[in-house]
Amino acid sequence: MQPYQAETAAPTGTGIHLALLSLVDETVGTLARLLVYVGALALLAILGLYGLGQLPSLHDEKPAPKPGWSEATRSHPAFALGGIDFIDKSASYTILRHPEGGRIDLIRWTGDDVRPVAELEIYRPGGEFDPSASLRADLAGRMGLGANSALEEAGLIDSKFGPVVLLRPAGEAKSCLGYLMRVEEPALLISGWSCQGDTLSAHRAAVGCTLNRLTLLASGNEPKLAELFAHAELKRRSCGPAGGADWLTRADNAELRGAL
Repeated sequence: MQPYQAETAAPTGTGIHLALLSLVDETVGTLARLLVYVGALALLAILGLYGLGQLPSLHDEKPAPKPGWSEATRSHPAFALGGIDFIDKSASYTILRHPEGGRIDLIRWTGDDVRPVAELEIYRPGGEFDPSASLRADLAGRMGLGANSALEEAGLIDSKFGPVVLLRPAGEAKSCLGYLMRVEEPALLISGWSCQGDTLSAHRAAVGCTLNRLTLLASGNEPKLAELFAHAELKRRSCGPAGGADWLTRADNAELRGAL
């Protein structure tokens, strides 16, 4: 009887062994499918985060703050452009502050394709200001030309703040126009650029109109700033193609005294 019992026990042990192997295979297969599923989810998450990270560079109108500067989200705009119909684009207002006291009010206009078409920067320098820094190089960088691009003089316009230097990329007669104006007292730098219009005259008129309509909303603790704008308002002239031609200089490259 013992040999018969041994023969009948052997198949039972083999079945258990096969069942265990099948369970192991099924477990391994399940784990493998689970790992593939988790990996796919992780890949989708990485691609999603990468895509979100690219969105600001495609759609954000605001330029990246300069080194040492940070956006002051709680500060209120100090300037405005009243009654401008000449620039019919959407505008954004950004305020930047520096730990050493400087403040920049930056207004940018964009077209339907989200590309900027004009910019106005009012910079009230603090301890961070470097008199030896090239204002033209900074402006060229803001215009998207690169800090090493040369800007040549493209004449003057007589704004309500006084003469303003017009600049353009060297050797390009038909291009966007940059502008620079420096006020000693109070310390103030007004600069920017414009691509509004299809001709050089239209670019010049757009710059002049922008400066002519620039007004002060709040001077804070700077009475000299309020005084500057109050005197400038007395010199304001009409804005637009009809009223702007008489106060734009005719010379394309006027001789200037001093350097910016």
